[in-house]
Amino acid sequence: LRNTIRFMLANISDFEESERISYDEMPELERWVLARIAQIDAGIRDGYAEFDFNRVYSQLFNFTTNELSAFYFDIRKDALYCDVKDSMRRRAARTVIDATFQRVVTWLAPILCFTMEEAWVTRFGDESSVHLETFPDTPPEWANEELLAKWARIRSLRRLVTGALEIARRDKIIGASLEAAPILFVDAQEDADLFADIDLAELTITSAANIEIGGGQAEAFRLDDVAGAATLFARAPGEKCGRCWMVLPEVGKHPKHDDLCNRCAEAVG
Repeated sequence: LRNTIRFMLANISDFEESERISYDEMPELERWVLARIAQIDAGIRDGYAEFDFNRVYSQLFNFTTNELSAFYFDIRKDALYCDVKDSMRRRAARTVIDATFQRVVTWLAPILCFTMEEAWVTRFGDESSVHLETFPDTPPEWANEELLAKWARIRSLRRLVTGALEIARRDKIIGASLEAAPILFVDAQEDADLFADIDLAELTITSAANIEIGGGQAEAFRLDDVAGAATLFARAPGEKCGRCWMVLPEVGKHPKHDDLCNRCAEAVG
């Protein structure tokens, strides 16, 4: 939990209001985070109303650990650290992290009084106090049960891919997930359509990823609780970018930065 708070503070310490973007401009991953916030908001308020502090803490610990730190932040670190400063993806991430920070810290303040006060003062200065704040209202457009259901399936399919990558890492075939370009086989067109506007490689933290409709090869990795899908490991083609560490065919071809990919070359100028 402390590491999650530190990560948020590190990435919004210089966040300015002019960077904030609207809900409609956000990528779907950011809208999923806001949908989860809307989903747990009522439970947090009900828990406090019933003096069920263990319920509040458990909800927030699971949210910050399993969904923010291990999933959302893990994916978005690349955009936060490697995208150009004013990229829409980076601005969206910082907008959501700012909104998440204010809610998580105020939600936890009655339980972790001193820790949350320290986090709040670090963000907003000594003249403020989290204990003078009320829980922020959740905009109604954040609530989206359909989006939550969609991302529940996406996360299951992602777990299938990351499971295959863990085996490759265990067997010393790769050292990091960015060395991979896995293939996700899905039986249903509906599963393939989930990724129509979503980059599977971005979600799985690989340099590339492909989706194919079909059962997959016999050696493909499967999970009993993820039906209708399988994953086959493949190595990413190309060279390693010296800045973002992605393995891409374009590395080595830029006229000015031959050790960088095109995105990183643009970022450094």
